[in-house]
Amino acid sequence: MSREFSRTDRVADALQKELAIIIRNEVRDPRIGMVSVNAVEVSRDLSYAKVYVTFVDNPKNCEPSERVAVLNKVSGFLRTALGREVQMRIIPQIKFVFDETVYKAQEISDLIAQALKSDEEKRKNTDEDS
Repeated sequence: MSREFSRTDRVADALQKELAIIIRNEVRDPRIGMVSVNAVEVSRDLSYAKVYVTFVDNPKNCEPSERVAVLNKVSGFLRTALGREVQMRIIPQIKFVFDETVYKAQEISDLIAQALKSDEEKRKNTDEDS
């Protein structure tokens, strides 16, 4: 009988939950603002973790790349804090990556809404002409 979830999936899920809590409660840098941890990918040997984040607010008009750079600078601190919370032999090295899927999904949603509105206007025009 095979397992439903692999070890890397379970570790990634645990890291995602704990990182969200640690960033919210312990990171005090105002440049970061509100962070949403969307996903975590862990390497097969559990030594590296890629953390996908988005930002809910935009303090002082900081670019997402600047905010990700700040998170990558505090990754050592976050790794230490993870070591206190998650019982693992080796805590993976963390690399933060900006996740654009939320913004791309919003763009696609806007395009669909525009197309529907355009179709509705065309339908009204053809009904008026008839």
